[in-house]
Parts: sequence; C-alpha cells; structure tokens
Amino acid sequence: MASAELAASYAALILADDGIEITADKIVALTNAADVELEPIWASLLAKALEGKDVKELLSNVGAGGAAPAAGAPGAAAAAGGAAAEAPKEEEKKEEEKEESDDDMGFGLFD
Repeated sequence: MASAELAASYAALILADDGIEITADKIVALTNAADVELEPIWASLLAKALEGKDVKELLSNVGAGGAAPAAGAPGAAAAAGGAAAEAPKEEEKKEEEKEESDDDMGFGLFD
C-alpha cells in the first residue's frame, strides 16, 4: 500500500477514534499536516465509503465473518419453540440417506 493511501487510512482512524465525522476535507488536512501529498479524490472516496458507518465497530468485527446473521437465530428458535429444534434432526437424516444410497449402487471406492 502506498504511503498516501496508508496515511489516508490512518487519518480516517484518527478521526474515528476522536469521534469526529470523517470528511474528505479533514482527511486531506490530516495528511497535509503529516507532510503526505494526497489527491483530494482519494480522500473523498474514502470519506464516502465510510459515511454512516461505525469505524470502531468495523474494526472490532474484522474476523467475525458470519456472526451477525447467527445472532438473530436464537430469537427465532425461541419463538418457534421445539419446531426449530426438530428441523436439524430431519436434515441430518436426509444427509445420512444420501450417503447410504451410494452403497446401494453396487460399487464402492475400493472395488
């Protein structure tokens, strides 16, 4: 990553850490204070990309991946009662039946 891009990222992190709104003008001002030449277009693109987002939360959930959709599942399971618990058992039975159907074909991996 080029030093100008890295400086723009650090400027956005500084602004987020201080609780200041991330704007292109503020990113350019911080990079200029650090003696880094940054074209205004890159600052505006970064500011638009981060607009309305909580940068601190983005950083804390970097490795979370698919955790957000799973958070709603316990509430749905509680609302559905025991029906939600029975659904995974049925799926497991279907998967087992698919495995057995391969044996019924009359040939195996080592035949």
